[in-house]
Amino acid sequence: MQIGKELYTGKAKSVFATDDPERYVMRYRDDTSAFDGGKKASLARKGAVNNKFNAFIMGKLAEAGILSHFERLLSDTESLVKRLDMIPVECVVRNIAAGSLCRRLGVTEGTELNPPTFEFFLKNDALHDPMINDSHILAFNWASAAEIARMRELTFAVNTVLKKLFLDAGILLVDYKLEFGRYHGEVLLGDEFSPDGCRLWDAKTGEKLDKDRFRQDLGNVIEAYEEVARRLGVDLS
Repeated sequence: MQIGKELYTGKAKSVFATDDPERYVMRYRDDTSAFDGGKKASLARKGAVNNKFNAFIMGKLAEAGILSHFERLLSDTESLVKRLDMIPVECVVRNIAAGSLCRRLGVTEGTELNPPTFEFFLKNDALHDPMINDSHILAFNWASAAEIARMRELTFAVNTVLKKLFLDAGILLVDYKLEFGRYHGEVLLGDEFSPDGCRLWDAKTGEKLDKDRFRQDLGNVIEAYEEVARRLGVDLS
C-alpha cells in the first residue's frame, strides 16, 4: 500500500490518501489543543498513545458489533481506515455532569445523570461547535431522519460497552463525543476514541485522567493517558 498526498490536517491528526480509493491513512500527531484551538502544545508520545488507545477501543466495540472506519494499525502513529463521508455533527453522551453542561445549566460537577443525556453539536470550530437538534440537522440536510436515529442508537450502544469496560478498570466514563460517517449506505463510527475526546475520572479519588489535565493546567497529561491505557490492558509497546 502506498501512502499518497495529505488530504486533511486537523488539530491532532492528519489524513492521507492511499493507492486504494476506499482507504485512508490516519496519522496521530503529538499536537494537542483546547478551547477551539486557543490553547496549543506538543506533548511527547501523545500521537502513539492515542493511536494505540483508539485501536484497542475500536477493537472492543467491534467485538460488541459496533462497526467503525478503523481497520488496523500501520505503525506507532498511523492507522488504516475506511474512507467515510463524514456527517458534520458530534454526538455527545454524558453520564456525569461536567464541563459545558455545568456552565450552561448551573449543574454541580459530579452530579450523576440518570438516564444519561444525549446532545448534538455542529462540528465547526469557527462557531465554537454550537449545540443543535434534530430539526437543524434535517433542515440543513446534514443527515436524514434514519441517520439521526442510527447515530443516537450507536452512541448509546457505545456507552453500554465502554461504561462497563472503564468501570472494570476503576475508571468512570464521565462523557464523550463521537463522530459518524457514511460508508456504502451504512452509518459507521469514525474519527477516534481516546482521552482527547472523553472525560475519565478515577472511580475512587475522582482524579481527572483525560484532556482536562491539559485544559486546566494539571500537568502529567500523557502520563494520565498512559495510566488509563495500562489499566485497560492496552499494549503501548
